[in-house]
Amino acid sequence: MNNKHAISDGIVGNLLKNQPIPPFYKVRQLFDATKIENVEIELTESLKKQGTLDLIKPGSRIAITVGSRGIKNIDAIVTSLVEKVKKCEALPFIIPAMGSHGGATAEGQLRLLADYNVTPENIGCPVLSSMETTQIGTSDNGNPVYMDKLAFESDGVIVLNRIKPHTAYRGTFESGLIKMCVIGLGKQLGAETCHSQGMGKMAENLVSMGKTVLESGKILFGIAIVENAYDQTMLINAIPAQLIYEEEPKLLKRANTHMPSILIEEFDALIVDEIGKNISGDGMDPNITGNFATPYASGGAKKQRIAVLDITEKSHGNGLGLGLADFTTQRAFDKFDFEMTYPNVITNTNSFVGKLPLVMANDKLAIQAAVKTCNCIDQVNPRIVRIRNTMELETIYISEALYNEASKNPNMEIIGKVELEFNANGNLDFSKW
Repeated sequence: MNNKHAISDGIVGNLLKNQPIPPFYKVRQLFDATKIENVEIELTESLKKQGTLDLIKPGSRIAITVGSRGIKNIDAIVTSLVEKVKKCEALPFIIPAMGSHGGATAEGQLRLLADYNVTPENIGCPVLSSMETTQIGTSDNGNPVYMDKLAFESDGVIVLNRIKPHTAYRGTFESGLIKMCVIGLGKQLGAETCHSQGMGKMAENLVSMGKTVLESGKILFGIAIVENAYDQTMLINAIPAQLIYEEEPKLLKRANTHMPSILIEEFDALIVDEIGKNISGDGMDPNITGNFATPYASGGAKKQRIAVLDITEKSHGNGLGLGLADFTTQRAFDKFDFEMTYPNVITNTNSFVGKLPLVMANDKLAIQAAVKTCNCIDQVNPRIVRIRNTMELETIYISEALYNEASKNPNMEIIGKVELEFNANGNLDFSKW
């Protein structure tokens, strides 16, 4: 027997074959659906502020940052921003601003942007990628601060990013514009420097190193995006550089109030169909799952086990986050690319998220194992929640034991009863949602 491959009809399969998988109910979760109907109009209105487009001089080369996360409408927002910069008679170009993502290579980062339709053909300007950096100073707490060399050699930088809670720490600034300035623009070296003292120092380092970036004078303004719980654009705010430290914390509080969640307080096992770097920095957002890689953040679901069934194609083999699960599948393991995943681990110094959970031959065994290993539960009627991923939480599946709780929740709408259908290989059809 090859130990790399779990065998469904072997010892493991025999141990799990009698573990029942109960019927499920398809449920729609109801959240605040406030959203922007036209992102181009919203961006245009926001850019009328002083300290934004009025800073751009004719003939200047302007760098615009785009990161590795799956931000709704990112191609439309970037295309519109490029058009606005061109109307100032300037020369915009896009740079990948994503630290060590994409395998910490210039080519890998270009591939990530292409997944979001951020290409020269679609956006209307060059997309330039390099891992070279320039040290632009030293923070007041002693850290060297780096910037993408192409950005530093430009005439100005527009930082664009989504504002949302971080997956591993809490602070005044979490995922947003300041993080983009320090880690995104800092490329692998800048990200490594900021992470090198651990997540316990991250909040302090972002504030200190971000101040150095803004004082360099290279940042013209920021474009902050906030999404609602349905992964829809809720707010676009152009912020002059000198106001980012004042305005971003307000937007973070707003983003916090519009985060999605699993509206079941406590259950036994969580099944996650897919994880990926396009979904969350940790593959699956711990703010949703409750499994954090550090002690510096908390929240999310209360449960005993997590099974992850697959890795998204857009993650390009980056399986960061599998280490936060208890069980996974042979399919996910086969997609796990060490060269794409380990640069993230080495850069952020947190080995836990890059580890591998127990690998099961298929989806059915992974689900059975997750339930079987829960302690002090009703094994015949387990309390299970299944989600597509941590970004799409409008529709979820709950096992029969959770029906009464969900039916009493005014923010949960029961759609209908279903059985999980496994094919001959023991896998689910992910297209059936």
